[in-house]
Amino acid sequence: MAGQDSKMTREERLAAQLRENLRRRKAQARAQSRAQASAKPAAPLHNDESSG
Repeated sequence: MAGQDSKMTREERLAAQLRENLRRRKAQARAQSRAQASAKPAAPLHNDESSG
């Protein structure tokens, strides 16, 4: 039954690696969206001058 124990250990290890990879990708996506949001101005600053 040592084969089953090592297989479970391998499956648990792979599951942990998948969870860690997902966390890392989510963190990267959040960082990218923050960077893009801060790069764009929220609203035009000179909107009133061009309309009148």
